[in-house]
Amino acid sequence: MASVGSKGDSYDNALAEAFNSLFKVELVRNKGPWRDINHLEVAVAEYVDWFNHRRLHGEIGHVPPVEYEQLHAVHPAPELLSISN
Repeated sequence: MASVGSKGDSYDNALAEAFNSLFKVELVRNKGPWRDINHLEVAVAEYVDWFNHRRLHGEIGHVPPVEYEQLHAVHPAPELLSISN
C-alpha cells in the first residue's frame, strides 16, 4: 500500500495510516460485501462510535478513548500522554 504522506513515507501521517489499516481490516473486509452505500454509511458510523466509545485501548489502561479523555480532563496523566509526543 502506498503511503498517504507527502514525503513518500508514513512518518508524517502514521496515525491516519494506522487507523485506515484497522478500518479496512476490521470493517470493510471482514463485514462486507455491502448491499449499497447506505448500508456502508451506517456501518461506518457504528464502527467510529465503537472505536471511540467502547473499544478498550491497552496503551491507556484498557479504557475507551472517550473515557480516557474525560478522566484526563480532570486528572492529567503526563506519563501516558508522553507516548504521543
